[in-house]
Amino acid sequence: MSEVRILLADDHAVVRSGLRRLLEQKTGFRVVAEAENGDQAYQMYAEFMPDIAVLDLSMPGMGGLEAIRRILARHDSAKVLVFSMHENAAFATQALKAGVRGYVSKTGSPDELVTAVTEIMRGQNYISANVAQKIALNSLGGEHDPFHLLSTREFEIFRFLAAGKGTAEIGEKLKISQKTVANYHTTIRQKLDITSSIELIRLAMKHSII
Repeated sequence: MSEVRILLADDHAVVRSGLRRLLEQKTGFRVVAEAENGDQAYQMYAEFMPDIAVLDLSMPGMGGLEAIRRILARHDSAKVLVFSMHENAAFATQALKAGVRGYVSKTGSPDELVTAVTEIMRGQNYISANVAQKIALNSLGGEHDPFHLLSTREFEIFRFLAAGKGTAEIGEKLKISQKTVANYHTTIRQKLDITSSIELIRLAMKHSII
């Protein structure tokens, strides 16, 4: 395998520093760019065209999911690996729906990230065992996941709404108009069969979205 050029995106500098050291200990791995928010991740991907991007989901700005959606919309062959604290099926399913090649939990062994990057560069997909188990339990008729009805962007807007963000702030984060945000809000309520902000927040809390 030739040198693997990596983009890291995480809003914590200490985390990025640790990941850089971990990955560059592996012969043939080189971190070529670091981003601290979703907007930078999207811009830096186009600038550096890395072989693989390792992204957190919870970042300032547009956030990780929206950055992933935009990267893959513009570069359909991009290899993206999520490295996140979110282990529930809803987040992982949305990331996989967006087109990521892997999903690794931050609570796992540090070596697992190296393994995931290696496997993805070999053309395989990689999902942490604990996350894969939760996805499997959902698909086998476990706890119903209503968020599979939402698109990736709808899910991200749902998260912002549940966190108390207003229409103007969400529009600014995602670089879309307030009217567009309002239209998404209506669609989200219809798809999830909820009629109030309180119901929206309760649903988000029930599924550990917030």
